[in-house]
Amino acid sequence: MIRAYRPADRAAVHDVCVRTADAGGDARGQWSTDDLMPDLFAGPYLHLEPELAFVLDDGGRAVGYVLGTRDTAAFHARARREWVPLVAGKYREPASPAEADLLGILFGPVPSPPPELAGHPAHLHIDLLPAYQRQGHGRALLDRFRAAVRVPVHLGMATRNTAARAFYDRYGFRELARTPELTYLGIDAPTTDLAGL
Repeated sequence: MIRAYRPADRAAVHDVCVRTADAGGDARGQWSTDDLMPDLFAGPYLHLEPELAFVLDDGGRAVGYVLGTRDTAAFHARARREWVPLVAGKYREPASPAEADLLGILFGPVPSPPPELAGHPAHLHIDLLPAYQRQGHGRALLDRFRAAVRVPVHLGMATRNTAARAFYDRYGFRELARTPELTYLGIDAPTTDLAGL
């Protein structure tokens, strides 16, 4: 079932995040700590906006999630003030140039988003363990998040993740901007009740 996030779900959400962080594949062991991907792409949202986090529960634990924010610019500013100090001590010395690039998300200047995203103030992250993909759960999670935020939403994804791109295209996202590494997709605010959610 899909339900609201609870604090007891934190470890499971972090596990799903790292196990899907390599363009949909398992990123465990790729960085100096397996906390890196969750500290970037899950933890700040669970800490700052837990009311916009929803999980797919298999009856025992969270096996997928969607989380995000209604206001991307305000979220990034708040994350710098309230989230970064909580995790900064873990990352004194990057283990590689690639890890240093990722840590720039936490510690570097807040990047200016592509101007094409201006009409899509909310953003989200969604991940499902492979065994729960292609069963309609991703669509249901997106519906739940969009019903909660009720504004246009964008997301960034690894351009090489063609399976995720096909899913987002089927759902109704459209391309807003692209770099060689990242593709930004957006979707308008829902015009229906999204199945009463």
